[in-house]
Amino acid sequence: MTGYGAAEGSVNSGRLHVEIRTVNHRHFSTVIKLCSPLQPLESELRAHVRTHLARGHVTLIARWIEEPERDAVTSVNLDRAREVVKALTDLKEALKLPGDIDIGFVARQPDIFTVTQGSENHLDTKQVLEIVEAAVVQVVTTREREGAALTAVLLDFLTELNDQSLSIEERAPQRLAAERDRLGRSVSELLDGRKLDDDRLHQEIALIADKLDITEEIVRLRTHLAACREVVRKDGPVGRELTFLGQEMLREINTIGSKANDAVIAQTVIAMKGVIEKFREQVENLE
Repeated sequence: MTGYGAAEGSVNSGRLHVEIRTVNHRHFSTVIKLCSPLQPLESELRAHVRTHLARGHVTLIARWIEEPERDAVTSVNLDRAREVVKALTDLKEALKLPGDIDIGFVARQPDIFTVTQGSENHLDTKQVLEIVEAAVVQVVTTREREGAALTAVLLDFLTELNDQSLSIEERAPQRLAAERDRLGRSVSELLDGRKLDDDRLHQEIALIADKLDITEEIVRLRTHLAACREVVRKDGPVGRELTFLGQEMLREINTIGSKANDAVIAQTVIAMKGVIEKFREQVENLE
């Protein structure tokens, strides 16, 4: 499912911005992009996001809006200072110049003092997780809105499949009666006026009826449809369960089609396959 959330807050003396995006994916996968001070927290952040999101491709990006302050470190290059003093002393003696070598003058020379920023202070993990949590809550909210809309769509598909199964169930006895009449005509033509053995004909019709019987498939299909309605209305992740039920419904529909031996039922089965395919596509968007 798609979702978006963003949050920011104070961490140490800086300000951190966290952004989370999710797109459809049948499994859970993450891409986490962190600035260097946060990289040691990658595993912990991934686990934290996983507690809220069970499915989808998740991208988490954390960046500093204001970086935390660092302690400045000043160091003296004594070797360079000695070189400067020696050079000045040599110059003074060679040219017989008056005056003393002044520390202020030495200190102003390049490369005598070096000022570097110290490492960041230890980050407050709790503050970081609170910001991530706020972003995740926004993601969950947007995904829930999308889930509610998808639920309505899926229920419409299930209603359509149920109506189609009812039409097949209603058509099934007519198909057997038509098959009985067709078989009777064919046998009469073959006998060419000779007496028809009704018992034998009834036996053949019973065998054909048994081969073409789709009662069990319709019952199982109805059971799967009812299960889907219950799952769709449940709280929590339902995508995997609906994926399985969608596969089972397609299996029953295919069996009905293979046993149909009737143009009307065959057309209905084709329409049902189209609906079940759309159902399965939308289920991929659910967590």
